[in-house]
Amino acid sequence: MPANARPIALASAVATAAALGAAALALPALAAEKAPAAAAPAPTLELKDGTLDWGFKESFRKYLLSPVAHGRITVADGAKQAPDNGVFTFVDGTGTYDTGTHATANAFKGSVHFTGHDGALDITMSDVKLATKGSAAPTGEITADVVAKKMDGTVDSKNDIAIAALDMTGVRPGQGTGGAMVFKDIPAKLTKAGADAFAGFYKEGDALDPATLTVKAVTPPPSPDPTPTPTATTPSPTPSATTKPTTTPSTTQAPGKVLNGRLTWGVKESWRTYVDNTCGGDITPAGGATRNGQVYDFGFGRAELDQAARTADAGFVGSVLFECAAHGINWTVSDVRVKATGTSGRLVVDVTTLKGTKNDVTFADLDLSGADYNAMDGVVTLKNVPAKLTKDGAAQFAGPNGEEFYPPGTVIDPVTVALTLDEDAELPTTSGGSSSGGSTGGSATGGAAGGGTAGGSVGGGSVGGSGALASTGSEVPAGALLAASGAIAATGAGFVLVVRRRAAQV
Repeated sequence: MPANARPIALASAVATAAALGAAALALPALAAEKAPAAAAPAPTLELKDGTLDWGFKESFRKYLLSPVAHGRITVADGAKQAPDNGVFTFVDGTGTYDTGTHATANAFKGSVHFTGHDGALDITMSDVKLATKGSAAPTGEITADVVAKKMDGTVDSKNDIAIAALDMTGVRPGQGTGGAMVFKDIPAKLTKAGADAFAGFYKEGDALDPATLTVKAVTPPPSPDPTPTPTATTPSPTPSATTKPTTTPSTTQAPGKVLNGRLTWGVKESWRTYVDNTCGGDITPAGGATRNGQVYDFGFGRAELDQAARTADAGFVGSVLFECAAHGINWTVSDVRVKATGTSGRLVVDVTTLKGTKNDVTFADLDLSGADYNAMDGVVTLKNVPAKLTKDGAAQFAGPNGEEFYPPGTVIDPVTVALTLDEDAELPTTSGGSSSGGSTGGSATGGAAGGGTAGGSVGGGSVGGSGALASTGSEVPAGALLAASGAIAATGAGFVLVVRRRAAQV
């Protein structure tokens, strides 16, 4: 029967999902109305290029090829068998990841035909799937369609039989080629249905070969650069009889509707450097966020702006998954909001790690003393607003016992916010270069800020599970900033590839 993948649990991530999940994928933006909208259903992320390495049971394979059974094992439909009567690899896995329940499911191509005793034993296993329950329980299962010859010679065909029960406790993600997430040696036991399907050769609860699952998140295509619109030379209209000069419009308008916007931010340069370079991981923007040089642009959700009062309240869509499976990093920032009042403000975000999601974290204090609320060409741009970690923001990078690796007050990347007030206004082009400061002058750039030191060996905490890592000697928080390599199902976030929620009204 055709594969019917259901959502599958794996924390990138996904990602990244990344990602995590990555990666993470497009979500509807909030309407600009003031009234809060109803909560949107949690998005489902696609998985691709999956493989399942599983041999069913080694003793069964050996028995079939022994002089007693005189049997054969034949793989088909894309499945492969390792040399020397090894395990099987089921290929071309596709599936989904439910970001609400953290449950996952993958379906694979390939079949295995077991024969023995001159045809008296004849079993074919195909349409193999693996699913986990995510937050519900640290368990999963392998199902398959099984066609088997009974003792009386009749053929029994059953679909989606739960052959193996999986124990996800203690299973930690590793990193495969091309950013793949690898869940190696998942313990498996025979179910009652599986025992019946294999003619009672083994009893329920018998240990089967461990399973190894490898998957990737589907990465959304990058947003193309907009095609520049040439400015045509418009001939001057025929002068009217009125000679009264036109009044120059004010750059400061009464409170009105914000039509579009963008937030440019890189989180923290040293964090990006550690994940992307030192750790060899991946950083995946998704769901309305896009890469802009070294930093990221978050799409418009909704905003309120009062230029005269120098206040702004804006929410942006998109997520960025920081993922390095080899070190258990799976850290996603999403639902980014800016609340500005006069010369100060707050950066509020949601942060998702292997331990779950913390919503509405006041992540950074913003210094708006140099911000310009006047509109230019219909756009208000708060450029390179300096940002420093709050106590709650620093806690998102804390170790298992509350160790500080980025203390409160640490300078992070500056934030640039652009909001359009006119229908014909265009968002300014931003450049995502690096910057070690947070000045508010110059062009609209989303720079990266330095500052702060950290090091030492660490375990898991808000961002991490167990495992020690040596200090890098820079401000990068060694392994302390790493997302947990904790148990997949025990955290209920298994493959948090990219978990994000839509921008909420604040």
